Amino acid sequence: MSAVDDALMDELLSVCRTTVGDELRSVTYFTEDEVEQVYLRSDLERTADLVGFADHERFGFRSQSAYRKTQLGDYEATIRMFENGYLTRVIRGDHGIWVTTDPMSIERFEELATALATLLEGGTPNVDA
Repeated sequence: MSAVDDALMDELLSVCRTTVGDELRSVTYFTEDEVEQVYLRSDLERTADLVGFADHERFGFRSQSAYRKTQLGDYEATIRMFENGYLTRVIRGDHGIWVTTDPMSIERFEELATALATLLEGGTPNVDA
């Protein structure tokens, strides 16, 4: 059984493709118990340890409380930088998404995080094509 329903999967792909464009590498949806790769760019190999990635990214469910009521404000997203690209993680409630991309401007990461947060909260993201 799929961790993410077809309608949400379609929205995730649409939001990511619209916001990130050709720099999009992968999209993965996760909860405390499940992980599902929604998209993987065709030139990449399916060698990533999704369960291992998910185990690491799940720390975000617990660490959100560490930042509550600080002068930093509410948690919005996590961006990790790697030699060959970036990982952006957004968590809302009991589910999250991580998106991997090629290098791109910080403004596009902010747009991506905002759109994904809106989608996870049950809203309709406002993304321009």
